[in-house]
Amino acid sequence: MISVNSLLKSASKITSLPIVKTLSKGANLAPEIGDIEGYLKAQRLAHKCASEIASMLRPGWSEAHTAEMMNTWLHDHKVDSFFHKAFVWFGERTRFDGVRNYFEYLPSKRVLREDEVFILDIAPIIDGYICDIGYTDCMGTNPAFEEARAYLKDLRDRIPAMFDQKSSGGAIWTVIDQDMAQHGYENIHAKYPFSVLGHRIHKSSLERVKANFINFGWQSYWEFISRGVFGQLLNQNFEGDLTGLWAIEPHLGTRSFGAKFEEILHVEDGKARWLDPTEPGLLTRS
Repeated sequence: MISVNSLLKSASKITSLPIVKTLSKGANLAPEIGDIEGYLKAQRLAHKCASEIASMLRPGWSEAHTAEMMNTWLHDHKVDSFFHKAFVWFGERTRFDGVRNYFEYLPSKRVLREDEVFILDIAPIIDGYICDIGYTDCMGTNPAFEEARAYLKDLRDRIPAMFDQKSSGGAIWTVIDQDMAQHGYENIHAKYPFSVLGHRIHKSSLERVKANFINFGWQSYWEFISRGVFGQLLNQNFEGDLTGLWAIEPHLGTRSFGAKFEEILHVEDGKARWLDPTEPGLLTRS
């Protein structure tokens, strides 16, 4: 049987069609200088949410309860709109074991156990600025997690140069895929819908309208469709200009867990830099 993800991978190859390239022309717009602080503010608040909820997590909490805590924390900080609400994965679900369709990505009744790895992923819209972050940590002690975290820190340091040196987004996807394999890790973002390593983010003028469908705010569908879906998604088939802001989310897997970070990368004039130099997505609790 052909899986939905296989169909999505095949569909993403239509980026080379002229009509898609035409629709995607509005995708690669550099942010206005004055907007950078807005994106940075949004990202830092999202990471603060994840780190504070991570510090509160206890064995026995469910994914669904943890996700609701994150959504409530942001509502309490005056966030009403979301690119997507919280995704939370524990243990083997951090590498998407058992996930067969989109609904199984959603927060479940699975509870956290001692020494397990967990991933928190949230994408609020703040003053119109969309951000999307991923935060990985461990409940207790797990040497394999510390090794994976060290690898991700090193990978994060190397990613901007990949954007500087590679003309093709698909080539960057492939380089990271091969790098993970060489270090003994599985590429888990290959299991994402469209196998995305990252996606574009934009400023939304539609923040006041509140509506969500399958955990995603309606703005996420509009931002992708109105700009040409496949110009928004960085996967192995991506072609075109990389200028703009990207939520980059390399996600690795070991035999028992997955680990990732996600944060904003700014690409302009053939150069790339992380919006925040402080490694917010790789922090662990004290």
